[in-house]
Amino acid sequence: MNVFAAVIAGLVGTAAMTLLMMLAPAMGMPKMDVMGMLGSMVSRDAGRARGIGAVMHFMMGVVFALIYAFLWSQGIGAAAVIWGLIFGLVHGIVAGVMMPMMSRMMPSSATGAASSSGGMAGLMGLVMGHLVFGLIVALVYAALAA
Repeated sequence: MNVFAAVIAGLVGTAAMTLLMMLAPAMGMPKMDVMGMLGSMVSRDAGRARGIGAVMHFMMGVVFALIYAFLWSQGIGAAAVIWGLIFGLVHGIVAGVMMPMMSRMMPSSATGAASSSGGMAGLMGLVMGHLVFGLIVALVYAALAA
């Protein structure tokens, strides 16, 4: 397992997922303010919460990329397109199942996949974001770990 490659892959994958979240409203999907929601667990100040949430979001991306890389190094899948999509899909489904529970810990009134107003479009956005994350992590990791 190449830790450096996994860290970089996690950062790039999270950046790609974040870009997708920023573009979501232009694609007819609900606003997904994951950074604001995550940060609201720590701070009630919206500006501060968003900054803290951004750090949390990117840290989680690195942790999950390290988990993906570890699994690949153990022979569970591989750093390839199909496995990146499979890992991203499973990750997205698990995140979607956990979101209602996590929403209770997030006092922000942000809209998106973690709120009841996100509905099916929010859930689809959540899964799509994780598919992008998994794909990018697999491609970047494969390129850097080679």
